[in-house]
Amino acid sequence: MNSNKQRRKELKAARSQRAKHQKQAKIAWQKRPPSGAIAVDHSKLAPNNSYTLPPDYYTDQPFTCRDCGVEEVWTAERQQWWCEVAKGSIFSTAIRCRACRKVERDRKAEARRIHLEGVAKKRARQQAGD
Repeated sequence: MNSNKQRRKELKAARSQRAKHQKQAKIAWQKRPPSGAIAVDHSKLAPNNSYTLPPDYYTDQPFTCRDCGVEEVWTAERQQWWCEVAKGSIFSTAIRCRACRKVERDRKAEARRIHLEGVAKKRARQQAGD
């Protein structure tokens, strides 16, 4: 049976070995990025509470539009804009094509407008009743 001091020494050695392997794997990945990939600027990413490390590269990702079923590609450039400029989640993916996104935005704007008109009418009735 090992003493606590010996056990701590074993754990420290195991952690050191694991960190060494992870570092080697990361260096190997950085040496050969996928073709058409764009490097991630980690300093520009929005904070996230994930234990998973964010990717080192943006790559083109194919997706099927949720609404119309059209197959499109979410380009690395658009991913970079989404994550680094718009501060979107690094783990999110595209689900709608550009045309369907516009339709959805318009639908939400109209619903918001109708809701706010109803709230304004309700307040006007309440103030008139006072």
